[in-house]
Amino acid sequence: MAHKKPFRFSWQAFNATSASQWRDKARRAEALGYSTFHVADHYIGPGPALAATNHPVQDIAAVPALAMAAEATSTINIGARVFCTGYRPAPVLIKEAMTLDFLSDGRFELGLGAGWIRNEYEAMGIPFPSAGTRIKRLEETIRLAKAAMRGEMLQITGEHVRAVDYEALPLPPRGKVPLIVGGGAPRVLGVAGREADIVSINFNNHTGTIGPESLANSTAAETRKKIGWVRDGAGGRFDDIEIEIGMIFVALDDSQRAAAETWARMFNIGLDDLTDCPHALIGSVDSVCDDLHRLREEFGISYINVQDQYGEAFAPVVARLTGK
Repeated sequence: MAHKKPFRFSWQAFNATSASQWRDKARRAEALGYSTFHVADHYIGPGPALAATNHPVQDIAAVPALAMAAEATSTINIGARVFCTGYRPAPVLIKEAMTLDFLSDGRFELGLGAGWIRNEYEAMGIPFPSAGTRIKRLEETIRLAKAAMRGEMLQITGEHVRAVDYEALPLPPRGKVPLIVGGGAPRVLGVAGREADIVSINFNNHTGTIGPESLANSTAAETRKKIGWVRDGAGGRFDDIEIEIGMIFVALDDSQRAAAETWARMFNIGLDDLTDCPHALIGSVDSVCDDLHRLREEFGISYINVQDQYGEAFAPVVARLTGK
């Protein structure tokens, strides 16, 4: 594959035990050479609504957590992977995003997604529309984000997004905010290919839960299809896009192997059977580095996201491959 970009890595955190621990976590990711410190964008706490989805708890809200992480650091990027466009009015979301970029001196990556956890919507009293409607809202939010980056007088009157007769401020210090769009289904990945600077390849969680079906649609063969949908949407700009993926299963030492085995039981698969899944990295540092080179050669994936519990042990891989 001709599409090849240098490796970079992000650390994604969901939880904090204190304000100081959160600051220290962001600083640690920066010190270890991670490119970006990410959060997700989820709101409901432990309980039946979340348990039914198999999604981990996020105990802090994305926007204030990112603001604190930005203030605690000086070089690492910050971002949400990804903001759900259905949880707030688009003008509010984009104003907050542009402010995060401004206050971090241009270190912000704007991640946008259509949303997928029906239980979370319903638990918060937010209507959960059809996939087509959610993706249309995503497209209109992207249009607003790009207009805001240009500092235009806004005149957007879509089906789901309205922003008219005011200028979008603040302006991005570096002229543009990198746009991440993530998903796992044909239409949303087509939108990502057409619009995004960074495309995040995810599970197709159309069922609203994380489980065996999520893994079944994330094999190497299925990932090849997803890259094809991105390429179809991108057309001639495909080689300009950075392709990102989240590593759900990581095992570089015994403690991480135990965590990965817990995930594997959830997916009803043996840990050794995960080798066909591009979302898994299992083995020594040397073998994982080899796996990442193969992943880039086959799929063009160069931006690697690892979750909080893997961040420390994954650092030797980050040190060896960043920028290569």
